[in-house]
This record gives sequence, C-alpha cells and structure tokens, in this order.
Amino acid sequence: MNENKRELYFYEGQVWWSALGKNIGYEIDGKHELFTRPVLILKKYSSTMCFILPLTTKIKDENPPYQFTFHLNGIKNAVNLTQGRTISVKRLLQKEGNISKKLLYETKDKFIDYLK
Repeated sequence: MNENKRELYFYEGQVWWSALGKNIGYEIDGKHELFTRPVLILKKYSSTMCFILPLTTKIKDENPPYQFTFHLNGIKNAVNLTQGRTISVKRLLQKEGNISKKLLYETKDKFIDYLK
C-alpha cells in the first residue's frame, strides 16, 4: 500500500472505504485482510493527508454523545467522534459517496463540541 503511486482526487464530505489497519486496544478497525471500513473525510490537509472519522452502521440504542448519525445511500450510519485521526490518502481505497455541505458542517460542529 505504501508503494502505491496513484493520484487521488478527494474532498471534504466524501465517504471512502479505507484500510485503517489492525486496531490496538479500543481503536476502531475494519474488516478483512486490509482492515477496511468506510470513513468520512472531515478535513483535507493536502493532496497526501486528510483527517477522517470512521463510520459504523452499528448505531447504539442509547444515542451516545460520541456518535453522530446520518443517512448515506439510504443506509443509516454514524460517525464515531472519538476515533478521528489523520491518515495518508494511500489508505483510501474506493469512494463510496458524498454527504451534503450542510451535513458536513453539522458533523464538524458535533466533532468540535465533542472535544470541548
């Protein structure tokens, strides 16, 4: 994956399948050999780095403050506000979709509020 030389065009508000790697402790990871999972690009730092929030379809019944829910392609998803991190775009595998600018701003606000 590190040797991958492809150019990616990605933007804030896009959802991509990403190879996050194996978790340590309580970190969120993905499935299969590359530990893939969908992520929301919250902030594009450069053409090579971005800040992401991992997505899950396992919505907690008690609506915890660390999850923010929305629908993507007709499926209810939640971003996990505690698991945000910076990644290399070499981890991005396949674009899944986009959220609206309004929803992106709401997600950013929720993330900032969660950090307070």
